[in-house]
Amino acid sequence: MKAFISAVLGYDNTRTNLDGGILGIVKGYYGCVEAQGRGTLHCHMLVWVEGGLNPNEIRDRIIKDNDTDFKDRLLQFLDDTISNSIPPDPDPNYHVPSSTHHPCSVRGVSFNLPDDELSKARQKDMHHLVRQCQLHTHQATCYKYWRGPPEPKECRFNLDVENYREESSVDHETGEINLRCLDGLVNNFNATILEAIRCNMDIKFIGSGSSAKAVLYYITDYITKSQLKTHVAFATLELAVKKLNDVNPADDSATVRAKRLLQKCAHAMISHQELSAPQVCSYLMGFQDHFTSHEYENLYWTSFEAFVNKQDPSPECYQAESDTMQGSNNTSSLAREHTSAEEIDYDSMDDFSNTVEPTEQDEVTISVNRNGEIIPKATQVQDYVLRGRLFDNVCL
Repeated sequence: MKAFISAVLGYDNTRTNLDGGILGIVKGYYGCVEAQGRGTLHCHMLVWVEGGLNPNEIRDRIIKDNDTDFKDRLLQFLDDTISNSIPPDPDPNYHVPSSTHHPCSVRGVSFNLPDDELSKARQKDMHHLVRQCQLHTHQATCYKYWRGPPEPKECRFNLDVENYREESSVDHETGEINLRCLDGLVNNFNATILEAIRCNMDIKFIGSGSSAKAVLYYITDYITKSQLKTHVAFATLELAVKKLNDVNPADDSATVRAKRLLQKCAHAMISHQELSAPQVCSYLMGFQDHFTSHEYENLYWTSFEAFVNKQDPSPECYQAESDTMQGSNNTSSLAREHTSAEEIDYDSMDDFSNTVEPTEQDEVTISVNRNGEIIPKATQVQDYVLRGRLFDNVCL
């Protein structure tokens, strides 16, 4: 992966390499390693290219500004970068290593060949690579979410011969970029990347807000899914509870038994977790499970969510709490209205004027430094709320 990032993507954190890689000058990336059902490791990666516009800016340039030159250059770049058809076979009688062996099991052609022969050999090798690695064949798993008639029977991978599109275009109503599709059964690929990694791949340009949300949802859902099936998890929990019931309840307190129940459930589920050999080896060898160009800080979202809910309670979830707070506020207002001037102790007016009702926002988190001194500790919520004008554009 590190060789792929440095050689193919051409990422240089010193910003001295102005040539870039196969996608251009890469300014950032984030990739997560995941093991599929058969145990093979693969990586989902997001790549940010220097000069790339966000989906809203692309839409405005194409639709609002009607910049046809920008649209043509963008579509040409995407057509040159993303392919989805099997390259023609240059010569059926010409042989390369991938002609007799699976392309994933052999190296690419030798670059020591003469220029004319090298071009022919690479095209032949690419023909075998795409046919073996990128061409989709419908199987039963493609329709495992199909409920049957009258629901249309569609491949869950959205690969079908009817997806053919002769040329790329932009929908001027929605701003959606529709890339050309010369073969609906061939998964998107980049020829240079495919020739280098020699395995199945997919590549997608995030050019609209809906595409960005769909890709992020897919990646997040894919890399966070549990390898433990639901029915196996429940069976494991049932076994752990039965084992705990064999213990005499009088021997331990309820608290101890509750802790043991959680421990037994956790240990039972971990023991039934399936891990492939490559995944275990990657952990034992200390290989990375994610690759990133930047360093990130943890965001404690629950504290932000609690702050937002307090400022604007949800009518559905916080109706009872809102009614209670409203009643308390009404009571306080009535009490202030019925307080006459004679009832006020003017000797303590200064103390009264400086009194502030305590709220959760007034709580100060404290910590201890290396010298044992108590110091106030900042919170992410307050740091965000009280940020300066320079960071107004930083939004959660």
